[in-house]
Order: sequence, then structure tokens, then C-alpha cells
Amino acid sequence: MINLEVKISEKEKSYPIIIEQDKIENLKSKILKNIRGQKFLVIISQQVDKLYGHLLGFSKEEKFVLKDGEKEKNLNNYKKILEKALKMGLTRKDAIIAIGGGVVGDIAGFAAGTYMRGIDYIQVPTTLLACVDSSVGGKTAINSLFGKNLVGCFYQPKSVFINLNFLKTLDERQYKTGLGEVVKYVFIEKSCKCSEELNFTNFITEHTDKIIARNLQTLESLIEMCLKLKSSVVEQDEKELGLRKILNFGHTYGHAVEQVTKYRKYTHGEAVVGGIRFAFALAEKRGLIDKNYRFFANDILDKYNFKQIQELPISKIIAAMKMDKKAEFGKISFILPTDYSTVEEVLLNEDEIS
Repeated sequence: MINLEVKISEKEKSYPIIIEQDKIENLKSKILKNIRGQKFLVIISQQVDKLYGHLLGFSKEEKFVLKDGEKEKNLNNYKKILEKALKMGLTRKDAIIAIGGGVVGDIAGFAAGTYMRGIDYIQVPTTLLACVDSSVGGKTAINSLFGKNLVGCFYQPKSVFINLNFLKTLDERQYKTGLGEVVKYVFIEKSCKCSEELNFTNFITEHTDKIIARNLQTLESLIEMCLKLKSSVVEQDEKELGLRKILNFGHTYGHAVEQVTKYRKYTHGEAVVGGIRFAFALAEKRGLIDKNYRFFANDILDKYNFKQIQELPISKIIAAMKMDKKAEFGKISFILPTDYSTVEEVLLNEDEIS
């Protein structure tokens, strides 16, 4: 078992992260020890409920089962979650428990952050992507017709329980989408300003085969490193006023790809990897890096055989990026590589991108 802590400046917002390989049937009792009130609502992925619902042991009355897919992170489901919480009589001392991937965590966290102006919520990520990224840091949101995550708030969980056994049953594509967020840390590691020297790039390159094979001991170390890097950033900049923007590396273009293809053609991780490749090409053209670093980056990405993003109409991509919440004063915000494992924000206008 590994115990980490996210230390937010406002002490009451700090919370533990537990990474373990214990039996899934033991998870419920651990979660309930972290709940102050008498009641709770479990928001659970449909696939997770199908595979593990009997082991988790929550009753039908305590659960809201959310269908799988990015399109489910919408206003209608958000409304249904709030109505169920109200019918159950949840009070400000009660809690919402999110069990699933990033979609479940995002919408459950947003519901918790807005229900009665905020009640506790607990993250139980069941995908690699959620383990290394969305379950930690307090970003909660739902999507709108105008783009991804445009309606949301920063709201930190009370605790995060990561059980590696959930990763055994992920299909190959969903596992790889998590690796898309994992490899991001290779290129931003130094900019994370972590007090501990992790040498994440070396770990990724030396353990590629074990990572692809889902060796649980290797994944335990991998997730720990990713969360140490992310926690370092979140602790220094909780609400993305400066440093935390680096975590969006690959996401400006990636989110645009997801929106233009209506969240049906590419997973989030595949789109992010496409965004990383785009960022490296853009950085080289602007003279921020040399071609050798771009070749190095592409070599790391190629080892994991991510699905390639097909060429999309640049006009549609730019229109989507201009609607991104990170856009400022008519310019589009990109996180671009400037040196090995180092990135910085660059604001570009439409012509500079085209």
C-alpha cells in the first residue's frame, strides 16, 4: 500500500490518496470510514457496476448507474443526479462517491461541489486515466454543446482510493487512453517543480514492456510517480492561475479533436497524444526546440502504438480551440515544449496556428 497526500494551502482541502492491490470486496468498508454523515449516493459506471457491483456491495437504492461514454457527462445526467440526491434526503454532512473513470469522477464531483453549496465526495478511479489524472486535483465539470468541460468548478475530493485490481479488466483501448495521459508527464516533468527527483522519463523508457503488459507492481510505481508530479503542481496552483496550465499539455488540440469528431472517433488519451504530436511540430516550427527532441518524443509515443489522428479540417479545429476555456483575448493558449521535459504557455492567434 502507498499513501500520498495532496497538501492544499487551505488545510481543510488537503486529502489522502491510497494506492493498493487489496481485494475489491474490502473497498466499501474503507470508503464508508471516510464519510461523516449517515447517507451517501454512489455514482458508478455502468460497466464497473456490471463487473464489480456484487463485490462492492452497494444496494440499488444507493446507486446512480451512469452509462459509459463522454457524451454522458451532460446537463441532463447532472440534473438526474441532483434529483436523486434530493429524493434520498442527502444533507451537507453526507457524501457522494464516484466509482468509475474520468466521466464519472467529473460529473459526480461537479454534483457534489454544487449540491447544497458543497458536500463531501470520494473518488474511486477504475481506469488508468482517472488514476493518474482526473481523480486528483479537484477539476470537476460537465460538457455542453459548445465544448468540453465548459461548465464546472474546482472542488477537491475528501479522499482518493486507487485499487489496481480494477485495471485488470480494462479493454486494451481504454488502457491505452490512460497511457496517453501518462506519457504527458515525460515532457512536463521538470516544469512540475517536484521536490523529489523522480527520473520519470527513464522509468517510462526502461519499463515499456512491463507497462504494456500491465505488471501491477510496475503500475503501482507508475501511478505513484504521476500523482507526485500532479500533486506538486496542484499544491502550488490549485485553480490553474499559472503553473497548473502545464498539465494541459496536448489538451488544446486534443479537446478540439474530441469536439470536432463528436467524442465518437477518438478516446481522450488518443486525442491528447495527437495534441502532443501537434505541440511538438508547432514548437519546432517556431524554433522553440530542435528536430532531435521532436524525434525523441515521437519515438516514445510510437512505442505504445497509439491510434493516429486523421487529418481534420483546420478551420473546424481552430473554431473549437477558440471556444476553449483556456483561450484569452482572442488568442489560443498552447503549452509547448521548450527543452527536454520542460514546457511553457504560448498564446497564438489563428494565423500563427494555420
